[in-house]
Amino acid sequence: MSPKEDDLALVMSGGGARAAYQIGFLNCLARLYPELKIPILTGVSAGAINAAYLANQPGNFGERVEGLTRVWAGLNAEQVFRVDLLSIFCNVIRWGFRLLLGGASRAIEARSLLDTTPLEALLEQVFEPSGGYLAGIQRNLGGGELKAIAITASNYSTGQSVSWVQGRELRRWERAHRKGIHCALKLKHVLASVSLPIFFPAVEIDGCWYGDGGIRMTAPLSPAIHLGASRILAISTHYAPSYEEDNFPNIDHYPPPIQIAGALFDSIFLDVFDNDALRLGRINRLIARLPERQRYGLRPVKLLLLRPSQDLGKLANEYEPALPRSFRFMTRGLGTRETRSNDVLSLLMFQPDYLHRLMELGCHDAQKRSDEIRKFLEG
Repeated sequence: MSPKEDDLALVMSGGGARAAYQIGFLNCLARLYPELKIPILTGVSAGAINAAYLANQPGNFGERVEGLTRVWAGLNAEQVFRVDLLSIFCNVIRWGFRLLLGGASRAIEARSLLDTTPLEALLEQVFEPSGGYLAGIQRNLGGGELKAIAITASNYSTGQSVSWVQGRELRRWERAHRKGIHCALKLKHVLASVSLPIFFPAVEIDGCWYGDGGIRMTAPLSPAIHLGASRILAISTHYAPSYEEDNFPNIDHYPPPIQIAGALFDSIFLDVFDNDALRLGRINRLIARLPERQRYGLRPVKLLLLRPSQDLGKLANEYEPALPRSFRFMTRGLGTRETRSNDVLSLLMFQPDYLHRLMELGCHDAQKRSDEIRKFLEG
């Protein structure tokens, strides 16, 4: 059977380096369906890079996934942020002076802990924008390969969650603290979505400053639904621990800064995905009990949520010693050696061996659920 292709959406969550897990899943999917058409693509944070690449590149689904795999397979920390001692030292010193000088610190410009100029150069090379625009998206829209793509970022200036949307047959939407904006997507939109708070600098677009799309994104599945999806294939990078694992402590003493930051980042980037999936399931069950005339425009949306079978934060501990020395020195000062689950570090772990491990895990998990995936796409 051929999968139905008119209403399928692929939703990819954030998670920095964790998004390599999505590449493994996409590879397995491409082997099953090399000619698969996914008309609706949405992404946030690092998932925005993957979504934008699939929407921008020519060729069939298998060829686009193969190209995206090459990008991640050749990635290392030096291509994402500067890891030399001078760069990291200067950024840390700037932040230290801002804390020490109080109100007088406004003269010191401290935008982020890391310099992400290499990431911008890498994405320029990968996407080859024309005048800043991702021209391949319009080509795929015109050729019928794509219906719409949405990339989400957080507007630091207004506090809103903004989804930039490019596509056909679009309708504008606006909800409390979140809205969709129709525009031709640029590389800047992708860079804004991947800008991890504190670690990566914000990006200015049309007079406002934007950061990682996971902040204030209370409904990560909603862009795909607004774009017309009735079936959503969603890839989360959040491991769901068992009851025993959930009750086992990850630290032995007072929580270090990295542990506290990890809890905050999980609540921002990972937990909301699960909450939205739970909410969607409840709404589907409610709709099924109502006659059509009483649904007031609501429609059922099928969801297949895939997630890692292992804790990606704990996996990061195995590869921490291989990090660049200056970066490793800074993160150890935050307590990365004092916790058994390094969720924050896993966002920044652009180590080739760690990324390959995540890709292998994503492919393995997808293979285990291949029958379920086939049923979802073909049923």
